[in-house]
Amino acid sequence: MEGLRKMAGLGLVFSGHPRRLYGTKVDLRKLRPMILKRIEKRAQGYPVRAMVPVANEVLQARNVIIHGVSTLLNFFPLMACKFCPEVYLGEQGHLIQTCWGYKHRAKNRVHEWIKGGLDDILVPVESFHLNNMFQNVIKHNERFDFDRIPAVVELCWQAGADFHDENLNSSSWNSEAASGSVPATEHLLPDDLASIASKTLTAWNTLRSGVQKLLLVYPVKVCKYCSEVHVGPSGHTARLCGVFKYESWKGAHFWMKANVDNLVPPKIVWRRRPQDPPILVNERKEYYGRVPAVLDLCSKAGAIVPAKYNCMMKLNGLAGWSQALSQGQFRGKFDLSLFPAAIFCIILRLPGISDYGSICLLSCYNLLLHVAS
Repeated sequence: MEGLRKMAGLGLVFSGHPRRLYGTKVDLRKLRPMILKRIEKRAQGYPVRAMVPVANEVLQARNVIIHGVSTLLNFFPLMACKFCPEVYLGEQGHLIQTCWGYKHRAKNRVHEWIKGGLDDILVPVESFHLNNMFQNVIKHNERFDFDRIPAVVELCWQAGADFHDENLNSSSWNSEAASGSVPATEHLLPDDLASIASKTLTAWNTLRSGVQKLLLVYPVKVCKYCSEVHVGPSGHTARLCGVFKYESWKGAHFWMKANVDNLVPPKIVWRRRPQDPPILVNERKEYYGRVPAVLDLCSKAGAIVPAKYNCMMKLNGLAGWSQALSQGQFRGKFDLSLFPAAIFCIILRLPGISDYGSICLLSCYNLLLHVAS
């Protein structure tokens, strides 16, 4: 009974028989000191020492990427759509109708191209700079009391990275500041460009893999309906969500766990291959490759692309069915006349294949024989 009295004194009320706990009612005001004490003890375990080298490596890779991409953009033109985030590496934009534009514009239109910059490839993702990892939640009226810095830099700062003050400056992510800090590159040789591209591509993979490791240890939140990112155990309460569909929530964010693409957007672009037409058209877009913009830029400069991106680049893919037939890309590829007729008859006689399916298989077989010949 004394134990029940102590529990009742803490605010726990039971209904029914004392031995059966059908319902509880907890007084959170009495539990608040204990919760705050546990949060303070949890903060003592951060930063994790094993992750400090990873954070330093991520910061170094980020600086290499900024300077490398800024240098390469002086030699390879970049086009950006005027009405949507689409970008394309080339002197002229493509004709693929994927522009979704503003809300009042029609969807799936041809892009209107203008000259792009560094921010079009390395999309800036900023977050609030916290004084410490487990500080109080930022309220809406406190949103101007905290600086906005790149989310990757904030993550590395909370992970214990040792960086200088200029790395905290969000302007270092902008194209003007980055291009101003890059030395003159008018006389770079192709070998020099290939070396810069290789270092940039290596730094890109290092950045994404390092951020992936940090996300396993440090909590990062992203809004479900917009691109707002918050580095910390809980999101802020600043009403900055720009999705008009949810105006009834007064701009409050709906936080969920973030991934690498939320902090380091890959910026997927269409890639032109040697077998493609000079200007990519909309009719054959399913045959074109789509890769991250940094990877496409480095490959054009002479960097060797890792094999894991081959499926995205579609290097040996067709330029289009009709164009492949006219160019004779199938000719000499296979000798289907050597296909055993007996095995083909066995396939047609399988119980799962109907008469209509047999006719379709025979038609396809005859077509491939005609193309191969």
